[in-house]
Amino acid sequence: MRLLLVEDDVLLGQGLVTALTREGYAVDWLQSALDARRAVAVTHPDILVLDWQLPDGTGIELLKGWRREGLAAPVLMLTARDALDDRITGLDSGADDYLVKPFESREMLARLRALSRRQLAQVEPVFSNGPLCLDPARHQVTLGGEPVALSRREFALLQELIRQPDRVLTREQLVERLYSWGEELESNALEVHVHHLRKKLGSEVIKTLRGVGYVMPKLS
Repeated sequence: MRLLLVEDDVLLGQGLVTALTREGYAVDWLQSALDARRAVAVTHPDILVLDWQLPDGTGIELLKGWRREGLAAPVLMLTARDALDDRITGLDSGADDYLVKPFESREMLARLRALSRRQLAQVEPVFSNGPLCLDPARHQVTLGGEPVALSRREFALLQELIRQPDRVLTREQLVERLYSWGEELESNALEVHVHHLRKKLGSEVIKTLRGVGYVMPKLS
């Protein structure tokens, strides 16, 4: 899942990137309102984490502009402002959730998982398709009740596919959601991850539509 982080505090930003990357997000980290505005104009993040106070503006004004332009992605607002009026302002400006600094990274990750479920109209916190289950909170995959060990990137790829069974995702869409800007990507990296998932989960779990992309069919 592609996540845009807009945070100008370097130490906090570095810590968040580490925690989010470990969770499986492809993180793009920016530190100014101008860069964030430009990024959203040309990319399509799945979810955003946005600081209120930035060196060249506010996250509130950014968010208002994005919502007017039709941005539908969930937004988690970060701020040191904890007054009731500030929380109301953030939510009324288009934020889907509001987290007051300082905070524990575990709480932020849980809030992001909740926003993702809400975006997909998903009630259960675990994705399932037939005998295959993926638990984002525990970073655990089981097949027929038996745990399956996956690498971080394999887990992220499986999560993208199991979120939307029967929906074809192109190679370009998957690469965009799995890799952040500047990451070195070998030409066959995605195909290698697909191959490994098939070895671990069975050849029927991921289907290739030649010249189109990949799809996870509904499993029985």
